[in-house]
Order: sequence, then C-alpha cells, then structure tokens
Amino acid sequence: MTVHTAPAPANLAERAYNIRRHALLMGQVQGQGYVGQALGAADLLAVAYFHALRYQPDNPEWPLRDRFYLSIGHYAIALYAALIEAGVLPLEELDSYGADDSRLPMSGMAAYTPGMEITGGSLGHGLGIAVGACLGLKRKQSAACVYNLLSDGELNEGSTWEAAMSAAQFKLDNLIAIIDVNNQQADGQASEVLAFEPIVERWRAFGWYAQRVDGNDLAALVGAFDAARNHPLAQPRVIICDTRMGKGVSFLENREKTHFIRVDEHEWALALATLERGSDV
Repeated sequence: MTVHTAPAPANLAERAYNIRRHALLMGQVQGQGYVGQALGAADLLAVAYFHALRYQPDNPEWPLRDRFYLSIGHYAIALYAALIEAGVLPLEELDSYGADDSRLPMSGMAAYTPGMEITGGSLGHGLGIAVGACLGLKRKQSAACVYNLLSDGELNEGSTWEAAMSAAQFKLDNLIAIIDVNNQQADGQASEVLAFEPIVERWRAFGWYAQRVDGNDLAALVGAFDAARNHPLAQPRVIICDTRMGKGVSFLENREKTHFIRVDEHEWALALATLERGSDV
C-alpha cells in the first residue's frame, strides 16, 4: 500500500485550489452550506494532507497513521474536499453531498465517511477526544500524532479548556491543535460573542507550545506545521491560523455574513469562474 509522504511544497497551491473547487461543487449540489469556512481553511488542509500527515489513502484505518480530528462538524464539506483531493474518497461521490444515504452528510459523522475520524457534533468535544486518543497512542508506544482542527468559536466552551489543561498535564507531545480563527459565528463576530484574545498568551499559559500564522499563507503554514511536529519539549502544540472566510472568491470574501452561505443559483458558476481567474496554479 502507498504511504503518503509530503510532496514538494510548490504543489500545495494546486492542492489548495482543488480543495476550494471541490467544496464549491459540493455546495452547488445543495445550493447552500458552510462554503465560506471551506474556502478559508483550504490552505491549512492542503498543508495538513499534503505536507504534514502520514497516512495511506487506500487504507484509512491504517494503525500507524496520523489522525486528523475535525472538532467542527459543520466544516465537513471542507474535510470531504480534502479527502477527495487526497484520494481517500472518490471524486465521483462529490455529487452525492448531502443526499439521502450519502457517505457525505452535511455534518460530519465518522460512521458514514472513510477518513472522518470523529463525529464533530456539539462543539467543544473534539479536543477532549483528541487528548484521550493521544493517551492511548502513548500507551501503545505509537509514533503517530493527532491533529485536531478547532474553530475560534469552540474557545467559548469550558470543555475545550479542560482538555487543554489535561493535555499539558500529561505532556502530550503527540497532539497538535489547529485553530481556525475567522472571527465568525452564527451569532456574530467570535471576538464579540466571547473575546478570546490574547489567544497566544492564553494557550502558552495553559502549558502549550503556541504559534500564530496567516492561515492563508502556505509557506507560513508549512513552517508552523514543521515547527510544531519538531518542537523538542514534551508539551502539546497549537497552531493558531488567521483565515479569511470565502478566500479565493472575492464576492464571498466581502460578504458581511458568511457563516452559512446561501448562494443564488447563478452565483455558483460565477464563484467557480472567480476562483479559476484568481488561481496562480
């Protein structure tokens, strides 16, 4: 079986473009969805799946794989797009997104989808699950890491901070959290719903190795993922990624509220065309 190892970073821009395109095509199937998040997180997902993670596309249950935990169940469309691009899911399934009996439900569920490691459901549970998985991997003396993608809105949840304390207490150097900071929630700007700044200092105070980067800068992301994986101290690691909702499709980037997008029928073709024009790959 093929073990995925990182290709040259120059390929990452093409991967990120394809992830965005897959997400738009899935959104077009339903005419709505969390497309803004998928466009914003495409770069960090490209770096995760085509630079950082060790896995076998044709064997999602490979015991030695690195795990990617999606805390944010409603970001499923973004992860499906990455899994399609990685070859874990076939491209032909894209058109089944959100349909009855599809393996690609609108909210991610591990029981349905190969490569979907956990059910993200209620926000705030993912990091706790990741802590438990990291403890289990330690007991098995496994070299695998757990990457856990959270949203800035999940920082509202007390369970997230309980898990953060536990991870530091148990010195879980096999845990890498990734926080998508797009400053949007269903109820408004995340920073106004419940302020999370100074975010880097807070994670460091909880005993984590913390970095903050532009989450739409591929070179910066590669450096941050490498630094997290190679950090020499026995402590959990977090990469705080500032992303732009709708990245790559200018008229979606500039919409005032893009947490959940309903795109007019004629706008899907415009979004795809705008993405293609803006691509440098």
